[in-house]
Amino acid sequence: MNYWLVKSEPYVFSIEDLARDKVTHWDGVRNYQARNFLREMKKGDAVLYYHSNEDPIGVAGVATVYREAYADPSQFDKKNKYYDEKATKEKPRWFCPDLKFKKAFKAVVPLSKLRETKGLEDMLLLRKGSRLSVQPVVKKHFDKILKMAES
Repeated sequence: MNYWLVKSEPYVFSIEDLARDKVTHWDGVRNYQARNFLREMKKGDAVLYYHSNEDPIGVAGVATVYREAYADPSQFDKKNKYYDEKATKEKPRWFCPDLKFKKAFKAVVPLSKLRETKGLEDMLLLRKGSRLSVQPVVKKHFDKILKMAES
């Protein structure tokens, strides 16, 4: 199993929205490195759900990969803000997996707390300039964040 972190602005799609819908396709990612990470996701992988652009910014819950990445349908829809005129059904450029709700934390584990926690110093999320909306997480970091959420 692999571990991931995905970022969403809560006013766009929050952990509560995922809890309500149960499953969603993680579409609209338009960064090639993040896209490549989406394509690496395997069914059953664990995902930290991160709220960005919120107070506090931080990890709000957990999801799992329900369906591995497939062509993101938004790239073909001319009315969609994520439309890509260079993408074709034969050669899609963008992909999205389906994520399934697992758990919302009682309180967001804030970014400030993550930054001051021993053992998370080398987490990709905490590196200067790290802005990817999808990124891998090592198991020890994933487990530490789950423990922080429980306490």
